[in-house]
Amino acid sequence: MTKLEMKEAVIKAIDANKEKLFAVKDQIYCNPEFGYKEVKTTDTVATYLEKELGLSVEKNIAVTGCRAQIKGKTKGPCIAIMGELDGISCKEHKDANEIGASHTCGHFLQITGMLGAVTGLIKSGVINELDGLVDIIATPAEEFIELEYRDQLKKEGKLTYFGGKQELVKRGYLDHVDMAMMFHSQDLGEAQALIGPESNGFVGKKIHFIGKEAHAGSAPYDGINALDAAMLAINNVNALRSTFKESERVRFHPIITKGGDIVNVVPADVHMESYVRTRTIKGLEEVNERVNRAIQAGAMAVGAKVEITEIPGYCPILKQPEFDEMMKKNLEALGLEGKIIDGGDFTGSFDFGDISHLMPAIHPMIGGIKGGLHTKEFQVVDEDLACILPAKAMAMTIIDLLYDGAKGANEILKDFKPKMTKEEYLKFLQKNDRTILYGEG
Repeated sequence: MTKLEMKEAVIKAIDANKEKLFAVKDQIYCNPEFGYKEVKTTDTVATYLEKELGLSVEKNIAVTGCRAQIKGKTKGPCIAIMGELDGISCKEHKDANEIGASHTCGHFLQITGMLGAVTGLIKSGVINELDGLVDIIATPAEEFIELEYRDQLKKEGKLTYFGGKQELVKRGYLDHVDMAMMFHSQDLGEAQALIGPESNGFVGKKIHFIGKEAHAGSAPYDGINALDAAMLAINNVNALRSTFKESERVRFHPIITKGGDIVNVVPADVHMESYVRTRTIKGLEEVNERVNRAIQAGAMAVGAKVEITEIPGYCPILKQPEFDEMMKKNLEALGLEGKIIDGGDFTGSFDFGDISHLMPAIHPMIGGIKGGLHTKEFQVVDEDLACILPAKAMAMTIIDLLYDGAKGANEILKDFKPKMTKEEYLKFLQKNDRTILYGEG
């Protein structure tokens, strides 16, 4: 088959299996699960890969999640298609379950698109004409939530990192992967896709201010007010905001998770959580240290102690122009010409950013939804656009990469220099996995 014939064949195969894919989509949507708890969702994906596509599936690759592989006619580069399994907490959404979990993140659409792309490659027979491998990786725990639960898993030795893709890198599941792709849902207004997004990275922070109890009415002078320390810390960071470079797109957004015990006792046990987000790794290191000083200064001012526990967050997403352009042309061939945004600025974070530091990786945003992610307004308004069209585009892009001796992939790979090796990346994570004490002794 020519390349065009291959693309036509995968499109036809995906369309022929659309109802089966929608059934998987609906099953996942109706059973949202939080990160590292995606037991039902992992089983749903694995069952489809095994029974519908005849693949051998490795389950629970990082507590949950699963992986399969399909081989072309000859050896060549390995392309990973990734999708995320977890839901998010949004109690106000009409389809949230009894614990407030929902799929208002759109990950159920990603998974459907991933399965659709693989279905097209297998059912059409096109994979047998390509030169290389395709890994299908259903990843857990993209949403950075339920940190206490993940910390417990860490203490039990069941994981090292809170993010699913971080854990997969550490466990070696991407050691043989050369390139990676996935997509994310987004309300794009009149547009239908966005190519080449940039995002912030972040480090997570759990902050514990430790003061001294005293009667708040009769003897507040005998206490050390940890809540005052926390409030001063927040104001100290606010005082720094004008010094942050606009190019770094800095975000610091704390919440106080415990402000004290009872109103007539000086708060001595106060807890705060936040992220520090920036656009670059260098900026993250610089801003994070300055934020730490501001937090410590809040404790110093009232004579409190403070314990800052840092948790490795996610890296910023990096662009890969040649890879992005390949995906864009396929989206245009599917009818999206004139409806694609080039480039996007996202101050939120995605753990796929970590992958983009290690290999050529693309993360387009696809429409078909209405309303903000993680909000009660989220809804799918065009399910074909939301998951079937990106399935076709990803399958077509894999053909571009692995056709004719994998010329497309090799052309991108020959000039690519990763921002980090795996070893450097793991050292970076370890550097941000620490506890800082101020006021001890």
